[in-house]
Amino acid sequence: MSKFKLLIRITIIILCLIGLGVAIYQIFIWRDDSKQIDNQVEEINRLVGPVEISSTDNSELINPPEDKENPYWDFVKVSMIDVDLAKLRDINSETKGWIQVPGTNINYPFVQHNDNKFYLNHSFDQKENGAGWVFLDSRNNIDNIDRNNIIYAHGRINSVLFGTLKNILKSGWLDTPKNHLIKMSTESGNSIWQVFSVYHTQTTSDYIVTDFKNDETYLNFLKYLDGKSAFDFQVEVNQNDKILTLSTCFTSTEKVVMHAKLIKFVTKN
Repeated sequence: MSKFKLLIRITIIILCLIGLGVAIYQIFIWRDDSKQIDNQVEEINRLVGPVEISSTDNSELINPPEDKENPYWDFVKVSMIDVDLAKLRDINSETKGWIQVPGTNINYPFVQHNDNKFYLNHSFDQKENGAGWVFLDSRNNIDNIDRNNIIYAHGRINSVLFGTLKNILKSGWLDTPKNHLIKMSTESGNSIWQVFSVYHTQTTSDYIVTDFKNDETYLNFLKYLDGKSAFDFQVEVNQNDKILTLSTCFTSTEKVVMHAKLIKFVTKN
């Protein structure tokens, strides 16, 4: 074997070893990040968690349909969740609420920073972590409830954060009507949202719009989202609705998205 060929082989072996070392290091970091997230979730659940509550005199039904057979009327009877957010703000002052999605593991407090980058690589305690956390779009005001309220999180393969949001595209989730809602608790009140669209899409910004020129523009936006759904929820939406959008990664180039409209709100005393 010539010295040149031997040098080529040695170079290839070294590059392979370097690549293997980098891969092992990345796996170590991923596992460490996940462990830290698991510990934080455990601590959060030890400190505080959702408490189921029934309707009160403060209950407000939002944009009810005339059709009494609409699932809306069943969902507004479902118990709501209430969370003592003050305890969570002692850990992170940017805590804005708690979100729960039936049929998934999504049952977390969500936060909000002044940009949409910070919580991509910082956890609930605001320390650096590649797993990030569940966060509200920086443009939204959840206490006033905008027309399109957007919550993001990484789709971790170990099912934490929005990892199980991918389940909404499976028949087991879609064929279970009691899954088709989202519960939320914020400082201003507790709410229920009725799902009307789920899909995966190429990574784009067409569904994360928060500012609309007029009612017609907003209505066209809602029709667009409804038309993208992989499942017919038979839910009507109009310009009087306010919606919640959940977004996470499906693949490296696609997202999983869920949209739900506000149907019930209970103001906190």
